[in-house]
Amino acid sequence: MMTVPKKAERQIVELCNAAINKAIEGGALPQAQVLPFNVEIPADRKNGDYSTNAAMANARAFRLPPVKIAAAILDNLSLEGTYFASCEAAGPGFINFRLGQAYYADILLDVAAQGKDYGRSDLFAGRSALVEFVSANPTGPMHIGNARGGAIGDTLAEVLAWAGYRTEREFYINDGGNQIEKFGLSLDIRYRQHFGDPVEMPEDSYHGQDIIDHAAAFADIYGDKYLHASEAERRKALVDYALPLNVEGLERDLKKYNIVYDTWFRESSLHASGAAKAVVEKLTENGYTYEQDGALWFKAEQFGCDKDFVLRRSNGFYTYIVPDIAYHYNKLCIRNFDLAVDVLGADHHGYVPRLKATLQALGVDPERLQVVLMQMVNLMQDGKPLKLSKRSGKAITLVTLLEEMPIDAARFFFNLREPNTHCDIDLELALSETSQNPVYYCQYAHARICSILRRLEEKGVSVKSFDPADLKLLCTDEEKELIRYLSALPQETEAAAKSLDPSRMTRYAIELSTLFHKFYNACRVETEDAALTSARVFLCRCVNQTLENVLGLLKVDAPEKM
Repeated sequence: MMTVPKKAERQIVELCNAAINKAIEGGALPQAQVLPFNVEIPADRKNGDYSTNAAMANARAFRLPPVKIAAAILDNLSLEGTYFASCEAAGPGFINFRLGQAYYADILLDVAAQGKDYGRSDLFAGRSALVEFVSANPTGPMHIGNARGGAIGDTLAEVLAWAGYRTEREFYINDGGNQIEKFGLSLDIRYRQHFGDPVEMPEDSYHGQDIIDHAAAFADIYGDKYLHASEAERRKALVDYALPLNVEGLERDLKKYNIVYDTWFRESSLHASGAAKAVVEKLTENGYTYEQDGALWFKAEQFGCDKDFVLRRSNGFYTYIVPDIAYHYNKLCIRNFDLAVDVLGADHHGYVPRLKATLQALGVDPERLQVVLMQMVNLMQDGKPLKLSKRSGKAITLVTLLEEMPIDAARFFFNLREPNTHCDIDLELALSETSQNPVYYCQYAHARICSILRRLEEKGVSVKSFDPADLKLLCTDEEKELIRYLSALPQETEAAAKSLDPSRMTRYAIELSTLFHKFYNACRVETEDAALTSARVFLCRCVNQTLENVLGLLKVDAPEKM
């Protein structure tokens, strides 16, 4: 669907082309092939709402000064039936256009017509995207960094859906490799300790209370049955018992955070199905591996990496990156997603080019994989990082975070800045009910509009019926600025999807709230002029719908009362 701003830009192109052709026919301009030109929004609206360089872009074609070409265009240009009220030449040959009231009216009518779908775009219609995020180690609870990754990934998936992608969310369960071996070792030792074995925990094992609790619960069920089993059998039994419980816990905790995945994909399935082995064989068949010192290496330097790396160690075991290669090959070539997006910690910056290099070697366009690298987050209090929960005294995990901070605040604050910037969250600010708290500020704007509409209804003023002709009365600077910003939402959604930056949506919500408050302080909604009141009520309803849509995209509540 073409937005009103896009229609306005197209009108300028059509107007200028028609005027140029008319000027050629009338002899004001010589015969020449008209060249493409730009239509832009000036940095300073005092110079017009739109500007084009049509005259300058065609100066060489017509062999005339741009000022003369601009004059010829204006002499042959008619604004009748368009969004524009006036136009004039400026500077070295720019042509500036000023919008009429029909433009602003159509924006509001567009918002009202689309309702809950306003802000969506069909830019990427027909394409599919898989967003993988959090994918926390299943051997323990999620930390505060996973909380930020969850908010970013879930919102990004929604942004992509709003931009037209068929989008799915996925959690990659790392249930293979060294961390599972360490998990089994840690459970094994705690299980034996439970029955009085004095064996000590290695320093690099998992020392959390959750390991102790799992071992004790396992012992309650099976008693000392596995004390006399082989070490391999005992550890397998402990992992088979504890790991599913951890995964269930991850899923349960993420649901509390309003995150629901379409798929929980297990790393172990890549080994069991032979997919990991298959990608190594394919890389070898394609001529991108070699053997050295008994290990199998990938020729990463051929693809711009700093050095080659090992795929299979001399002991026959694959390195950690092999199942990851198979996993991403599965996303892009087996399940055929057009786009795979990973939300990873900033410490993966060296991992990404390696993974893209292997995909390219497998014949996959590496640009189909996009990675959002996320910086760490600190929960701050009194200017210092808060390491422990105030309530529980435990380290800040996702669960304890949600004990400290409302879900709305957490999701909004984690998306307040670009993912690649450090994020310090002031706990007191996040809990405050003031205009300094950005999520409260946006929610208050929505509730304020609901209150305005309720009060008018109580006075007998209709807030649902109006005459579209009344919208021409919305002509103050504050009203126009607010309406123009409403029109920007579809474009902002597209920009957020292209840049993989969901923070654009929180910034949009804040700016829209700011412009509404500015309008409200300058313009009374209820006036002695019934037509003007009706128009301003309609504007309020459009702002409320748009704000509700953006907060909904962020999975933040839009309250009617506060």
